[in-house]
Amino acid sequence: MNNQQHFSRRRFLQRSGMGVGALALTDILRKESSASASGQLTHFPGKAKHVIHIFLNGGMSQVDTFDPKPELTKRAGQMLPFENLKTERKTGVALPSPFKFKKHGESGIPISDLFPHLSRCADELAVIRSMHVELPSHEMSLMLMNSGHQRLVRPSFGSWLTWGMGSENQNLPGFIALCPGGMPVGGAANWRSAFLPGAYQGTHVDTSITDPQKMINHVRNTRLTQQEQQEQFDLLRKINAKHLASRPGETALEARIHSFELAYRMQVEATDAFDVHQEPDHIHKMYGKGPQNRQLLMARRLVERGVRFVQTWHGGGQPWDSHSNIKHSHRAVANQCDQGIAALIMDLKQRGLLDETLILCTGEFGRTPAVEMGTGGTGASQGRDHNHWGFSLWLAGGGIKGGTIYGATDDFGFKAVENPVSAHDLHATMLHLLGYDHERFTYRFAGRDYRLTDLFGNVVKEIIA
Repeated sequence: MNNQQHFSRRRFLQRSGMGVGALALTDILRKESSASASGQLTHFPGKAKHVIHIFLNGGMSQVDTFDPKPELTKRAGQMLPFENLKTERKTGVALPSPFKFKKHGESGIPISDLFPHLSRCADELAVIRSMHVELPSHEMSLMLMNSGHQRLVRPSFGSWLTWGMGSENQNLPGFIALCPGGMPVGGAANWRSAFLPGAYQGTHVDTSITDPQKMINHVRNTRLTQQEQQEQFDLLRKINAKHLASRPGETALEARIHSFELAYRMQVEATDAFDVHQEPDHIHKMYGKGPQNRQLLMARRLVERGVRFVQTWHGGGQPWDSHSNIKHSHRAVANQCDQGIAALIMDLKQRGLLDETLILCTGEFGRTPAVEMGTGGTGASQGRDHNHWGFSLWLAGGGIKGGTIYGATDDFGFKAVENPVSAHDLHATMLHLLGYDHERFTYRFAGRDYRLTDLFGNVVKEIIA
């Protein structure tokens, strides 16, 4: 059966919703997930089956993490030898990194002392130093990195992937967004399904809550027995099927029906998946304390259970947005997640899951090598402004060539000058690792075939094993 036939079959199931009870929907979905797991729903056999996206929202500084620039130290307190590139705020003289860099692993990848735990995993990482986006705006850059478009409503990567590959576990959402203590800038728009069926929108979970029973509100019915719920649900299925039959093609209604069914199936498995207390003591010590480290452990548990795309946000708002005193602020946020990120890589590897799990760690842009000036352009803040011209991110697992550095910024880390990589290039590369030709991975909407990468994107083959 070819790829298009598989997609058509899925659309038939989506259209049928709960009205296919007589066709043993559960068994059909089980077979569908098995086909997905074997790669039959992709254009070609992919190396990755799952994605964990670690989003350090706010903007991680490349020159303080993965892109050392000795010239910044040499010219500390001096203007750069070119006019500072335009960013959101006025910038001044060169601000050297307050962090020390050291080469790590056999590959010798330079990583600053902000990430002492992650540095032990250097040979698993492919660091792209030449990322760039279009604007130094949190909202727009977040949308671009998530959905491939910075202004218009488009489905996020997780929605595209779950639409294409489905979920290996029909009792959990295929796309889950973990964020402690609120929402990132842009809120739920970051994990929207847009014109894809609503069933593929990300499910948000506040991981600052430690009780798995309370992370997802009302996931269990405390008033009815399992048998009573089953009878009630069977009746609801019949009513919804009749309602849907008279309104064919109503994707919002289909998504609502799907959500009822998923919520019913989640009652047992969801709380189990989020209950990290089940993990042995040595695993807790491995990941460390705090909401960021805890949610990274949850990400591993979710991938183990077949969730297709897990996104972990550092926290509400933009925690990495270090406009002032970057020495203190970047140190604080890095300390909150460094141990957990390293533990995630090592834990997946020891369980045999790293090869099939693609990890992406990024912010929405980088930060300026020049110091940000105060209001009115006077007074230095000892922080860095947003920098969309050039920044770093890394990938690991899932077919990535570890111990790799790709691309470069200029001598000061302001702009990508060697092998620049766009958000579309990044998405094209990730889709390739998952088994998709990004130019053929399309969805028909409003008379046009849309794709995640719009009309752009090239696979960065140099970082693929």
